[in-house]
Amino acid sequence: MATTGYENLISGSSSSTTTTASTTTSTSSSSLSNDDFLTLLVTELQYQDPTDPMDTETILTQTSQLASIEAAENTADSLDALSSQLQSSTTFNAVSSIGKMASLGSNYIPYEGSGDISFEVYFPNEISDGTLTIADSSGNVVRTIDLGDEVKGESGIVTFTWDGLDDEGNQVDEGDYSVGATYVDPDGASDTTVLGVYPIESVYYDDGVIKLKLGSNYYEIDEVVEIYERTGA
Repeated sequence: MATTGYENLISGSSSSTTTTASTTTSTSSSSLSNDDFLTLLVTELQYQDPTDPMDTETILTQTSQLASIEAAENTADSLDALSSQLQSSTTFNAVSSIGKMASLGSNYIPYEGSGDISFEVYFPNEISDGTLTIADSSGNVVRTIDLGDEVKGESGIVTFTWDGLDDEGNQVDEGDYSVGATYVDPDGASDTTVLGVYPIESVYYDDGVIKLKLGSNYYEIDEVVEIYERTGA
């Protein structure tokens, strides 16, 4: 009788020689590689009944299965290589963004309705005079800060602390408030800036997650909506 297929070599339902091959295979790995598959096929051909050899169709079926396993392994290797290349590309792009500008896509600060709140605004040029405004979600300005009095001569990342009061000294409600500034530099040139736009100072890796340093804080790269070349001084 012809051998019924080397699946019996795995299950142990064939001869003692086949059972030994099955035991060795199952203990070394829970799945077959293409080398294991080829070894089992050669073993099966070696121990088949010479008077009733395996038919051609069975051999073709099993070699086709071997080809499928090898193709699957090659595909997995290719995907691993592609993943490594994409990771390297992402890392390179993140590092190359240092010095560029990054936007978080929002210039709002969440105010809880009491106490002080601090925030950072980036000024590309030195401040000579100007105004920083804090507005509610409807666009109504609730607080105006004179930059000439508060931060004259400063540039880059400037920290402000708002006490939550409007220009009349009244406590504002809880909510999101936008922050923006219009100012002039010592040469009299006008400029504008808003909260949420900062130069990228460094790149930090935290368990494989890329984070960008914007101001004094780190943000995951997914939180950044735009990166572009710096145009200011």
